[in-house]
Amino acid sequence: MADHKSVALLGTGIMGAAMARNLLRTGHTLRVWNRTRAKAEPLAADGAQVFGTPAEAVTGASTVITMLFDGAAVLETMREAAPGLTSGAVWLQSTTVGVDDVPRLAAFGAEHGLVFVDGPVLGTKAPAEAGKLTNLAAGPDRAREALVSVHDAIGQRTVWAGDDGSTAAATRLKLVCNNWTLALTHATGESVALAKGLGIDPQSFLDTIEGGLMDCGYVHLKADAIARDDFAPSFALSNAAKDTRLILAAAQAAGVRMDVAEAGAERFRRAEASGHGDEDMAAGYFASFGD
Repeated sequence: MADHKSVALLGTGIMGAAMARNLLRTGHTLRVWNRTRAKAEPLAADGAQVFGTPAEAVTGASTVITMLFDGAAVLETMREAAPGLTSGAVWLQSTTVGVDDVPRLAAFGAEHGLVFVDGPVLGTKAPAEAGKLTNLAAGPDRAREALVSVHDAIGQRTVWAGDDGSTAAATRLKLVCNNWTLALTHATGESVALAKGLGIDPQSFLDTIEGGLMDCGYVHLKADAIARDDFAPSFALSNAAKDTRLILAAAQAAGVRMDVAEAGAERFRRAEASGHGDEDMAAGYFASFGD
């Protein structure tokens, strides 16, 4: 029986690095790769093996996890990994990609004998570091059993959305959840900006809604970041902008109008143009000022 505690993780950015440390902490043998190797090297101190190519990283691994920027990056990386892939390995594709990307990725997996799981996660840096992500997944029953230790290491809950990864059931659910999160982020930034514009202490706004039906922890989290002028990325604005584009593309294909999401995409565009792309998505706040 394959040892699915032998894991290859391709992509060690903010989320990938946090997932890697939790996999190591829970006894997994971990092989890692990142396009910019310097971002992967610190994981060696935690016990990971760092490799220079995707093919080297996946050699001998029974589980492969991809946590990259988008669908194009995933497909390019997996093509590079192909010579080292083991037939029968489970591929947990955790990158947030477009609905149309998933069938192409699933087809690649089938061509190489992989058990494909559409498996994005919900959460940002802090829950990733704490091993408290929500795992979304769609894939065959045999993958569920194989991924128990991986899902338990990186998340506090796993939601199986279907038994066929190629249908993008988990990705569809992820885009709906992300749309909600991004809408909250924009509403928080605009409300704080409006408070300042009207000469009101933004804390008064937070105190007024606290404990009521309009309150939620996310508002306080992002408003606090704005108040402290601390935009160290928990989830980078450029990634949020990419996810918004994926949401809008999926909505258009489904015949759903997304006026709020379209306005949010414009806010992210202005914030990126002002140099805030590498900051936390709360920096969309700056789109409320200037042209």
